[in-house]
Amino acid sequence: MNYLCINPEDKMQTRKKLLWLKWLKLALAAVLVGFLASFLAISLKHVTEHYEGVFYGKAEKYNFLLLVLPFFGLSVIYFLRIYLFKNKENKGIKEVFESTKPGKSLPAYKIPSHFINGLITVAFGGSTGIEVSTVVASAAVGSIAHSKESFLKRYKTELICAGVSAGVAALFASPIAGLLFAYEVISKKLSRSFLFTTVIAISVTWLFLFFMDVKPLFDVGISTWNYHAIPYFILLGIIAGINSVYLTKCVLQIKAWFSKIKTPYYRVVLGALLVGVGLFLFPQLFGDGYNAVKENIANSSSTPAISVLLTLAACIVLKPIITSVTLSSGGDGGVFAPSIFIGALLGLLLAFVSNRFFDAGVIPLNFMVIGMAAMLSASISAPFTALFLVCGLVGSYVLFWPILVVSLVSKYVAERLCPYTVYTYAAKTTA
Repeated sequence: MNYLCINPEDKMQTRKKLLWLKWLKLALAAVLVGFLASFLAISLKHVTEHYEGVFYGKAEKYNFLLLVLPFFGLSVIYFLRIYLFKNKENKGIKEVFESTKPGKSLPAYKIPSHFINGLITVAFGGSTGIEVSTVVASAAVGSIAHSKESFLKRYKTELICAGVSAGVAALFASPIAGLLFAYEVISKKLSRSFLFTTVIAISVTWLFLFFMDVKPLFDVGISTWNYHAIPYFILLGIIAGINSVYLTKCVLQIKAWFSKIKTPYYRVVLGALLVGVGLFLFPQLFGDGYNAVKENIANSSSTPAISVLLTLAACIVLKPIITSVTLSSGGDGGVFAPSIFIGALLGLLLAFVSNRFFDAGVIPLNFMVIGMAAMLSASISAPFTALFLVCGLVGSYVLFWPILVVSLVSKYVAERLCPYTVYTYAAKTTA
C-alpha cells in the first residue's frame, strides 16, 4: 500500500537516476575500453616498428637474411599456435564480425595471440601490417568488457566498436578515422549508444596521442594541388579500384590454394620460401612496407630512371601475391598496410609516367597520398575512413577534396568489378 502512495514525480526522479546511472556505467566502460585499446595499439605499433627496423637493417647488410627471416617468423607463429594458443587459428576481421552476433564473443587469449603473432609476422618480414591484429585485439577488449556487468551485455556491439575505434585511432593518429572505421566496416548502423561509446573511446585516444606527442607516420610537406591534375586524379581512382580487386582476388584465391595442403607445416615451409624469394628480389616488400614508402616520398621530387619505374610496377604487381602468401601460410595481418603501400607506389608511378611521357606537370607527392586513400577505400569499401585515415597519416588536410573524390571513384569502380571485399566475403561465408 505504501508503494501505491508514492508520488508520481518521485517515481520519475527515481527512473531518471537509474537511467543516469546506467549511462554512467556505460561511459566508464567506454573509457576503460578506450584506454586499454589505445595502450595496446600504441604499444604494438612502437614495438613492431623497432624490431622491424632492426631486422630490416641487418637484412640490408646480409641479404641472405631476407630468405631466412620469414621462415623463422612463420615457424615461431606455427608452434605458438600449437603449444600456447591451443591450435586455434586467428581469422582476422572475420572474428570481429562473428563476435557481434548473439551468443558469440572474442575470448581473452585473442589479445596476446594477435599482439604476438602480428608483431612476429611483420618484424620478420611478413608482407602485411599490424592493423588487423590491432583491430581484433582491441575488439577483444570491448568484448570482454561487455561480459563483466549484466547491464553491459546489451551493448556488446557498441563496446566492441569502441575498442576497434580506439585501436584504429591510436594506430593512425586519427580519432575520426577510428570512429568511421567502426561504423563503415564493423557496425554499419548508427545509434545513440554507438556514438556515445565510440566518441568517449576516441576521446581517450586523443588524450593519449596528445600527451605522447605522436607524430604523423609520413612527415610530408603538402602545400597545394592544381585543378589541371583532376583528370589524372580520376584516372588514379579507376586504376586503384582495379588494383584493389586484384588484391582481393589474390588473397582469396591463394588462401584457397594453400588450404588444399593438408599438412599445416608444409604451408609454412612453402609460404616462407615464396615470401623469402620475393623479399630477396624486392626488399621493398619487407614487412608493412612503410619504410619503402618513406624512401619514395623522399625521392619523389627527382626524375626517375626507367629502371625505377619498372621496380615500382613490379612491387605493385607482387605485393598482393606476397601478402596473400604471408596470410595463407599462417601470418597475422590483413590488407590495410598492403593497400597503403600499393596505393602510394601506384600514385607515384602514375605521376612519374604522366610527367615523363605526357608532360602533365603533376606533383608526385600528391599522387602518392591520394593513391594511399584510393586503394584503401576500394579495398575495405570505406571511403570516409580512408579519407581521414590518410589525412592523419600525413598530418595534412590540404588534399581533402581530391582524396574524397578519388576515394569515392575507386570504391565505385571496385564495387562494379567485384561485389565483395576481403572483409565482406569472409562475413558472407560465415552467415
